[in-house]
Amino acid sequence: MTKPCLAVGSLGGTITMTRDDGDGRGVTPSLTVADLLAAVPGLANSTELLTRTLATAPGASLGFADVLAAMDWARQAVDDGAAAAVLVQGTDTLEETSYLLDLHWDREQPLVLTGAMRSPGQPGADGPANILAASAVATAPSSRGLGVLVTINDEVHAARRVRKSDATAPDAFTSAPFGPLARIHEGAVVYANRPRRWAALPRPTGTHVPRVALLEASLGDDGALLEAVCDAGYDGVVLSAFGAGHVSATMADAVSAAVEHVPVLLTSRTGSGSVLSSTYGFTGSEQDLLARGVVSAGWLDAHKARILLWSLIATGSPLRRIREVVAARGGHPGGPGSDLDSTMDRWRKRDSQ
Repeated sequence: MTKPCLAVGSLGGTITMTRDDGDGRGVTPSLTVADLLAAVPGLANSTELLTRTLATAPGASLGFADVLAAMDWARQAVDDGAAAAVLVQGTDTLEETSYLLDLHWDREQPLVLTGAMRSPGQPGADGPANILAASAVATAPSSRGLGVLVTINDEVHAARRVRKSDATAPDAFTSAPFGPLARIHEGAVVYANRPRRWAALPRPTGTHVPRVALLEASLGDDGALLEAVCDAGYDGVVLSAFGAGHVSATMADAVSAAVEHVPVLLTSRTGSGSVLSSTYGFTGSEQDLLARGVVSAGWLDAHKARILLWSLIATGSPLRRIREVVAARGGHPGGPGSDLDSTMDRWRKRDSQ
């Protein structure tokens, strides 16, 4: 039997980090993809490997350009015959990078991301097991057509749902409230949940790198930060609001001013569940904010919503297109009282001046 060809690229992260005992510092990225795969028993015997060390950086230092460049490499690899691609990176930004890739991945072949919560020198290092599991997911026929997946701790998560919910635990990744898509059982991938896959968005190709702010509501918030963001010329804002999509009355006034200039997406800071559309009616409630012109991100958490808004702005999407895509992918229609048309009229008048 011919062995499947698997492309494996590394961007760095905890899974690549070692300690220099001579300098007294903590662990830092140092291992190449070849080093990582050497610690995965049996993988080379069952798979033909195409490898590339794309970067050696902590997850916190990755940027949009790094992620899109990794996607370009993975695309080329599958176009050249690889059955699938695996990307290894730091877990700090895994929930964001995976969703960015998922928005733009336009191949049927799986693209699977993984990492580790423990560095190679720690007892119980989880990197080799996670790479082996990610490789099994990537080469499984049942994974085709599902877009970008995250495999860690023997669970398979959809990029659009996965979230890092613990700072250090091996089971740090969850997909609340719907749960993971599959589990690894005796080396096999068992799917029990297959979400709809959306058509890929165009890959951003322009030189402009949008700036999208993520602001979290907090006790006593007076909207000054939102005003400062707009004054600084940001291209968009994601509000991580209280509960089901609420802010203070003072912040609501700042929102009214902000939507005159940039798209403002509404999410819940809880990280699970959807913002509402028509339950509460007080000043600063979800119904009030929708009437002021915000765009509901529905079930998307704040970090996913920011990635989606960034991608839409980077590809030149107008406000109506932003509204349609966010509503569809967030699974939320926007609800009664959302004042899209009047907001667009104000934007047209501003652009014509």
